[in-house]
Amino acid sequence: MKTPTLNHWLYGIWVALLIMIPADEAYTAEGGVVDTYKNATAPFDENTVDAALSLPIPSVLVTERYQGGRFWVETRKDKMQRFKCRQCHNNKPVKVTRAAEIAHGQIALKHGSESRPLSCYTCHKKDERDFLVTEQGTKIDMDHSYQMCGQCHFRQKKDWVGGAHGKRISYWAGQRVVKNCTGCHDPHSPRFKKRWPVIYSPPLSKSQ
Repeated sequence: MKTPTLNHWLYGIWVALLIMIPADEAYTAEGGVVDTYKNATAPFDENTVDAALSLPIPSVLVTERYQGGRFWVETRKDKMQRFKCRQCHNNKPVKVTRAAEIAHGQIALKHGSESRPLSCYTCHKKDERDFLVTEQGTKIDMDHSYQMCGQCHFRQKKDWVGGAHGKRISYWAGQRVVKNCTGCHDPHSPRFKKRWPVIYSPPLSKSQ
């Protein structure tokens, strides 16, 4: 007969403790199986936007829905150096010479096809510069610029909603926060420039 080891003794103590705990308490007490089940199956509250995990990422709830549930997108306006636009675009006389070039001279507009290039007012609302506008005249908040991009790039938007396009910037579990379209693409020149891979892999030698 084998001599009981420390592991055997510990296992015996664990079993004894389980026997001492009333079964009904383990299931019905606060934090028990029943309580956990009720919390997990509670009705979904559309008005609750608090995250399960507190993340230091400024984000807004995405208006699009998909089978995976709700998700959030990184904000845009707080990263724009000259927002709010109406600080300058306020219908007052412009007294600065070459003001447009000074304010927006760095923008290279290369968006759209050669036969139908986009202009500033294709996306920006002419009478309310703090907003974007669709082809149908719908006003869009800049934090939700994916709505603007999706009217043309609808396939990419579908993949973005499902998680196959774009970048997730929160934890792998919990609140899903993703980058906005403009978080990766320059909205005025969205096509990525060709470049070499960041990590260069030299060809293998014949000896290898």
